[in-house]
Amino acid sequence: MIHLTRSNIGRAVAMAGSRFLDLALPVNCVVCAKEGQYICEGCEAELPLLQRPYCYLCANPDVPQLCKWCFENSPRFDRARAPYHYDGPVQQMVLDLKYRGVRVAAPPMARLLAQYLERNPYPVDALIPVPLHPKRERQRGYSQSGLLCIELSKLTGIPVNDTSLIRARNTAPQVEMDSSEARRNNIARAFDCATDVEGKRVMLVDDVITTGNTMSACAEELKVSGAASVWGLAFARQGA
Repeated sequence: MIHLTRSNIGRAVAMAGSRFLDLALPVNCVVCAKEGQYICEGCEAELPLLQRPYCYLCANPDVPQLCKWCFENSPRFDRARAPYHYDGPVQQMVLDLKYRGVRVAAPPMARLLAQYLERNPYPVDALIPVPLHPKRERQRGYSQSGLLCIELSKLTGIPVNDTSLIRARNTAPQVEMDSSEARRNNIARAFDCATDVEGKRVMLVDDVITTGNTMSACAEELKVSGAASVWGLAFARQGA
């Protein structure tokens, strides 16, 4: 049974309003502005692929083996991957979904993630979105990682678990931090594992990996709670 509270109603209204705008406004390609879909086939083929060499742990671009960040921080995820560089139109897509309320970006982004997983399969029992703090999710009207998980689950059949991991502290955006140490301290102890993940092989899903601090902090909680493995998948990877 769904219990209606003031916050639930407000969130539902915000999400419904966002969906209405998505339906009401014409959709143009984010790159060339051609009308018809959020990204057209031609522009999609030109997105900046993240190709080797990259760090084998966190996919930090242009690193042949292990990057300095992973060497110094020993991330708790097993591996983190992303199909694209955080650059040009890919950056635009992430910002559209994350900050500009462009929810129509989620299905094509998830489709591209699904294609990546088809080429690079991983043993996974559940998709877990990197969570927003409830206050920030209410302000935004949705979780961008949650939307990606929902759409990715439709395409892959991997179930979504959006209840196990919660954001306990409303941290400042990592992009606002001016050093690796500041980003690490900002995200420390920001997450809790609320339900059992004992023995589960999980995949954390996010829009972009900046350094790996956020995914590592999430993986830490999931591993402490018994997760057998924690993989990370984002749409884009920013060079750390």
